[in-house]
Amino acid sequence: MEKQDEHLHYNDADIKRAARCLKAMSHPLRLKILCVLGSNKISVQDIVEQVGTSQSNISQHLAILREKDILGYKKDANRVFYFIDDDRMLQLIKMMREVFCTDC
Repeated sequence: MEKQDEHLHYNDADIKRAARCLKAMSHPLRLKILCVLGSNKISVQDIVEQVGTSQSNISQHLAILREKDILGYKKDANRVFYFIDDDRMLQLIKMMREVFCTDC
C-alpha cells in the first residue's frame, strides 16, 4: 500500500489547470475544433469550413480556448492561424480519438 500512497501527492496547480482545460474542451464544438486542428496551423476560415458553423460562433469558441491557454495563434497579414500550443494537449486529443472515435 505504501507505493500507492506515493502517487496520491498531486500538485494543486496542475489539478486546477487540468480541470480548467477539460472544462473548456468539454463543449462539443470546441472539441471538434481541437480535433480539426490536431497538430496543424489552420486559418479561422478553414476551421469554419471544416466545422460547419458561422465565423462568429467559431471565433467565440476559439477565444475561450485561447483564454484557457489551449490554443496559440499567429497573424499573417489579414489571416489568423490557430494551433494547439501544448504537446500535452496534442497527446490528450490523440488519446481521445483512439478511445472515442470509431472511424479514426
